[in-house]
Amino acid sequence: MTPRTDRRPNPDELLRRVQAEERRERRGRLKIFLGYAPRVGKSLRMFDEGRRRKERGQDVVIAAAQNEVPGAVREIVSHLEIIPTIAGAIDLPAVFRRHPEVCLIDQLSFNNPPGSRNPERWQDVEEILHQGIAVITAVNVQYIREQQAAVERFTGKRAASSIPEKFLHEADEIEVVDAPPDVTMGDPRVLAELRELALLLAADVVERQLQEYLDSHGVSASWGAQERILVCLTPRSNAREMLESGQRNARRFHGALLVAHMEQPALDAADRARLDEYLALAREMGGEVHSLQGGDFADTLLEFAREQRITQLFLGHSQRERSPVEKLIDAAEDFDVRLFPHAEAK
Repeated sequence: MTPRTDRRPNPDELLRRVQAEERRERRGRLKIFLGYAPRVGKSLRMFDEGRRRKERGQDVVIAAAQNEVPGAVREIVSHLEIIPTIAGAIDLPAVFRRHPEVCLIDQLSFNNPPGSRNPERWQDVEEILHQGIAVITAVNVQYIREQQAAVERFTGKRAASSIPEKFLHEADEIEVVDAPPDVTMGDPRVLAELRELALLLAADVVERQLQEYLDSHGVSASWGAQERILVCLTPRSNAREMLESGQRNARRFHGALLVAHMEQPALDAADRARLDEYLALAREMGGEVHSLQGGDFADTLLEFAREQRITQLFLGHSQRERSPVEKLIDAAEDFDVRLFPHAEAK
């Protein structure tokens, strides 16, 4: 990043900055606990933060909670003031009259019943924020509207309710809640993909916050690609999963997606056709495709990765052939290695 501060803002720009700053000062602060699967503990974290804030002297109320909560959450909730909902919807007039410093709101993606002031709960939260009341809330990644197609590909399910991703971008603070090590919630590969989505969403929010700060202070910045992701394909690779994951990372971090394969003259016709299909898909997804030649797979790939300043390497593997993978992991001091099981090894 190379800041440039030599351009003086014109009066219209100054006015927009002042108005934006005034809106931020009047608006309540928004904190979101973002989970990537049920039972990761996001509601517990949210209510526990409310309890701790109350102990520090802040005026905290609960405006919406689940009807049935785990015992640990129930114990915390019992020590906090609750403003009852109306047929499941937040009682906005009661919240405005009470006007606490902090409002705790669970189930952010809840659809309000017909006849409610707003169709969806996140819209209620917007109104509360505009009253100058801080909100702490929680939501899982499968309820983010723009991410639901990706989640459905991993899980085979789509949530009935949702919130727009733009609402996350309004957060002053976002925290991804990881599952405790002793909690098993399903297929580890699916959970890894959902966790990646949540982390990328959180990173996007942080990046937007930084850009808003730079804009509000009149700093112009040019950004280079922060991430350079290399996907290494073979005929046995789980190519679509690897490429989609690499593409998401590259887009979120404004980085580059590179795709490489080793030249193998001895490939049979079926493997060659399969690899060509994968490389065509890589090009469709915006990947920069490279053909590598060398005697040793690991040494050739390491040399290429270092020449290209790669930050993440996506690599397929099977349980039967681990020595080249182990060599790569041991030697990868300058970049991270992420392993994807071959389709036949799943």
